[in-house]
Amino acid sequence: MIKQLILVGIGGGLGSMLRFLVSVSTSRFVHGTFPLSTLLVNLSGCFLIGVLVGIFSQPPHVGNNMRFLLITGFCGGYTTFSTFAHENLLLIENQQIPLAIGYTLLSVVLGIALVWAGIWVSQVAYSR
Repeated sequence: MIKQLILVGIGGGLGSMLRFLVSVSTSRFVHGTFPLSTLLVNLSGCFLIGVLVGIFSQPPHVGNNMRFLLITGFCGGYTTFSTFAHENLLLIENQQIPLAIGYTLLSVVLGIALVWAGIWVSQVAYSR
């Protein structure tokens, strides 16, 4: 368990650093209100997790340590959107379409609502 935790931490740290670099690099070249760097990170993360899942499902099968490092750690640190997209694809592949739609709607709508709620709570707490 400790080894896997360390692998996830290393991968997550590297993924987070790359996400920051993509954001900084994109903002140097593109100005405006559209969150292009986040879109680039999310879409490239989805492609990357797809490539990794595809590679790891082929013989010779890669051990779980590489999955922890690259999928859970790196992709998780780079973007959790990639994991979200992969989980939805698994639901769709298993013909659980209503569950996939519900998961997507709950994640997006509640996610936005909870960001708003968190901002509101912090503003109320700060104003006291």
